[in-house]
Amino acid sequence: MGSLAAWGWLLLGHGFFWRTDQRLPRREEPDVWPDVAVVVPARDEARVLPLSLPSLLAQDYPGRAEIILVDDGSEDGTGALARELAARRGGLPLTVISPGDPEPGWTGKLWALRHGIALARERGREDGREPEYLLLTDADIAHAPGSLRELVAAACTNHLDLVSQMARLRVVSAWERLVVPAFVYFFGQLYPFRWVNRTGARTSAAAGGCVLLRTEAVVRARVPDSIRQAVIDDVSLAGAVRRSGGRIWLGLADGVDSVRPYPRLGDLWRMVSRSAYAQLRHSPPLLAGTVVGLALVYLAPPLTLCAGVLSVDGVAAWAGGLAWAVMTATYLPVLRYYRQPLWLAPLLPFTAVLYLLMTVDSAVRHYQGRGAAWKGRTYARPEAAPER
Repeated sequence: MGSLAAWGWLLLGHGFFWRTDQRLPRREEPDVWPDVAVVVPARDEARVLPLSLPSLLAQDYPGRAEIILVDDGSEDGTGALARELAARRGGLPLTVISPGDPEPGWTGKLWALRHGIALARERGREDGREPEYLLLTDADIAHAPGSLRELVAAACTNHLDLVSQMARLRVVSAWERLVVPAFVYFFGQLYPFRWVNRTGARTSAAAGGCVLLRTEAVVRARVPDSIRQAVIDDVSLAGAVRRSGGRIWLGLADGVDSVRPYPRLGDLWRMVSRSAYAQLRHSPPLLAGTVVGLALVYLAPPLTLCAGVLSVDGVAAWAGGLAWAVMTATYLPVLRYYRQPLWLAPLLPFTAVLYLLMTVDSAVRHYQGRGAAWKGRTYARPEAAPER
């Protein structure tokens, strides 16, 4: 019965996290389109860059825009490939910079963003027109031709300091079908988009693959310096902007897609486990609570149903079956968003077990000193960053 009560709350009282209707808010074209700098941190991205960078170069943006790709110590020719693609495709002007290895106390992505943002602002000051907005987007993200235009229009119309869209992740392999939609579902459960989008709300989050930032908010929140050790940089960024008085918005994307493949379970496992324990602030009590919570909410319903049927306990069977049915129903919108077969919905308890194991593995890696590992770098538990 406890699990059934939990699903009653999740269905009606938790920000309707399971719905997928949080898309870009109303948009009106500004009289004068503001200048924008697109900053792309990239480390060993030669495999995906031909699928993503041309979409940025081809942006249909009425104002002034440029792209700064920050080659973060790549060993696969990422920077040279980016220049080649820009020379071949044309479009928005592209600059490639290589800032070198991050200083101690910085994660690689935030170090790259720091240098890209600094260059964009420095150039703007030299021209007497510092970019009003910065689009921070990952090297594996492909944008529809009007993506930048729509993001800026939404920010201007609604006076937003941060507009973030959660890119639609690739779903091709069997494991991607099973795990990826659930990743978005669980993220929405952790950070209900409606709560994030309320003015003055305490819940803050963003999706790091696509974040449009007002430059004034960058200065006010002192980012990325103020969050330079953050492993979960997108959520930390949103929190810093909100704490500094900024207005933020987060929703699902139409026309912003990740092209990075995760064909095997191991690929997805590494993607989740590298930051899962950091999400729990490296806290053993929070880890224990998460394990118990996942078991109660996702595993108890099917187990209770089976136990009730086997023991001819009608109340247990009814409670477990109803809780599983509610769980299944709340997962359907995300599967529709990802254009996946709806018969995957009842398998959510199995997927939850995988996420539970990934989270425990993330904690084990942390205590083994492997921390949050990504592309040859390992980040141990961060200490509090000193003020600057």
